[in-house]
Amino acid sequence: MKRETLIGQIDRILFEGEEGFFIAVLKTGEKISGTYYESDIATIKDSAITLTGYFEEHKKYGKTFKFEHLKVNQNELFFFLNKIIKGFTKKLSAELIEHFSAEGLIEILDNDIEKLLEFKGIKEKRLKKIQASWKQFRSMRRLGEFLSPFDVSATLLTTIATAMKNVDEPCTKIKENPYILTNINSIGFKRADELALKMGLSKEDEGRISSAMDYVLLNYCESQGNSCIAKSVLFGGLDELLMFEHKQNLYEAALVERVSEGSIVIMKNERVSPARLYDAEKFLYDDFTARAKQDNGGFIKDLESFLQESDLALGAQQREAVEMINSGKSILFLVGYAGTGKSTTSRTLLEVLNTRYDKKEIMTCALSGIASQRISDTTGFESATIQSLLIKYEEQDTFPYSVVLIDEASMINSSLFARLMRKISKKAVVIIVGDDAQLPPIGAGNVLSDTLTLKLAPIVKLTKIYRQSEEQAITLIANDIRKGEVPHYRESYEDFEFVDVNIANYYALKQQLSAEALKDIREENSQQIITEIVHRVVESIEKARYRLKNKQIKEYLNYFQVITPMKGGTLGATNLNKVLQEYFNPNPKVCVKRSGLEFRLMDKVVHTKNENMTSWSAEGFKMGEDANQRRIFNGMSGLLFKIEEEEEQVFVFYPNEDVVVVYEYEELKSHLMLSYALTIHKVQGMEYDIVVIPMSFTHFIMHNTKLIYTAITRAKHRCIVVGESGAFESACRRQEVTKRDTVLLEL
Repeated sequence: MKRETLIGQIDRILFEGEEGFFIAVLKTGEKISGTYYESDIATIKDSAITLTGYFEEHKKYGKTFKFEHLKVNQNELFFFLNKIIKGFTKKLSAELIEHFSAEGLIEILDNDIEKLLEFKGIKEKRLKKIQASWKQFRSMRRLGEFLSPFDVSATLLTTIATAMKNVDEPCTKIKENPYILTNINSIGFKRADELALKMGLSKEDEGRISSAMDYVLLNYCESQGNSCIAKSVLFGGLDELLMFEHKQNLYEAALVERVSEGSIVIMKNERVSPARLYDAEKFLYDDFTARAKQDNGGFIKDLESFLQESDLALGAQQREAVEMINSGKSILFLVGYAGTGKSTTSRTLLEVLNTRYDKKEIMTCALSGIASQRISDTTGFESATIQSLLIKYEEQDTFPYSVVLIDEASMINSSLFARLMRKISKKAVVIIVGDDAQLPPIGAGNVLSDTLTLKLAPIVKLTKIYRQSEEQAITLIANDIRKGEVPHYRESYEDFEFVDVNIANYYALKQQLSAEALKDIREENSQQIITEIVHRVVESIEKARYRLKNKQIKEYLNYFQVITPMKGGTLGATNLNKVLQEYFNPNPKVCVKRSGLEFRLMDKVVHTKNENMTSWSAEGFKMGEDANQRRIFNGMSGLLFKIEEEEEQVFVFYPNEDVVVVYEYEELKSHLMLSYALTIHKVQGMEYDIVVIPMSFTHFIMHNTKLIYTAITRAKHRCIVVGESGAFESACRRQEVTKRDTVLLEL
């Protein structure tokens, strides 16, 4: 295929998709398509651009130039001011350069910034912003000069310069080892490698092999949930990434080096593990087994009388858990499916422990704010999120608690579990509560499941389901699905409804129609499913708005939720969010458009990264206190309540964590998404009054019992499944056994 170069200006954008992909028309009439990460496509409209790539035939848009590289040909200063310096717009940058010239403007910004106040459109507030940002920018210029011969984009330069602003001699450090850039958030091995090779580094350089090894390990472990990897898989991954063939000797040498410096551990069976994951799981193995041998000496002599006096009736399995803790066990894994009375049992266990320990010595915790609130409501004991506890007692060796109950344990990955257990006093009583039928954690490891498999500590399994009434079926249906059985889902229940939206005679049509015609029928079916979902929205919207109007933000966010297996496609979270936004928030006073997404004032949003962000407590924000940096976690659900157009910032309130976070416009795409519809992985640990789940064969790849079980058990009062009964039934039968390669199982 012949590589060509095309120069032109973008006239209009025909399509904008996920992850920076777009299709546009140049002013000369040629259609172009490709992926551009550096900024919003809208910001390079009308700019002169140089593209390299080739022409191909696009089935919808005809002859299209598919570019592999896009370079913006602009005045360098204009590009920097417009993209990097806060406070400059395109129009203002262009006018200032025209008025003062590039050199003149740099002189003013360096030595006489007040002069800009004479210019229309610049007031004191904006000047302060420009001044602070320019100070940061000046140090970038050397870095910019050093990196510009290697085709580094303005955005990548900003990312590098911001991350290295406190590093002495950043240019020298990058020159010595370009792979130090992989320590920067959002710069992976591939981007650093591209730069390193342009700088003349040898393909077989030791540093390159070493960095690639980290990348493959991290990808296999963090992304796919494993905490160790077979050596042959690691070497195969390196072959693929580096496009080598059989360079085993190079890899072995790099591995020996990494093992001797202590960053990788080789275990039996030729398995390797990143040292921090190995250490975390080895610690958990030792900690659980040590606690299991400890005896607390028992608590209540006459347990029978104590239980009769308490208002909680216990079944045999629940009673077994209470007897186990009362006999003096220091650790207990209490595992139960939906509706088996985990909360009642937890409350009784804590009341037994409360006979010896003061209430303030007892702490309950969970990963999400909502799960933490729920355990506090049901047990009556204090609760916090795991992260807030770790932050609060960062300076201390251990928590000041004699009893710690950890809820929703299936969601906690190895690293976090180890951090938490390290902080719990060796003499404390630990109760770990979870449901192993739910999805495994996001991140490496599968601690709850592995501990049950290995029987490392005392375990009580609750399997008997307690129903509130005959008309309530969520827990029964969920438990049938867990066992791989199709539940009686078509009957009439108070809390569960299945809405049939099937394709008539689908199997007959499959034999007769072309793939294209079938695709159209599927699309039509997806649209009908959306129509049914919208009916449910319309029925609930008044009650949702009532909560919002009365400033019951938490209740509003947790009232009505669409949960879907996937992000993409007609029934994926991205498209459903656009549809539902029009119903929940149709006429906003203000909105911000970014990369085909629209964020509106009073939108429901979710944070999508684990990162330190500028934030306040709700009270601190109200009182105008100074902000501080706080860790904000992927999956936190909030309300976008303020847009500052002049400052190009939006503010989100997260009620479960009682925190307000500010986002720059350019962070919206990477840090936030609408949350009227969420994927099932995003809602682990959450609970909503009403849950609606689309069910279609288009999501078949994702359908399994763990996923559907997790989705249905998010509903507190009502669960409505809308779609194809065949897809639902096959999902109920498809038992997914989560197989993760973990250090715990190897140990």
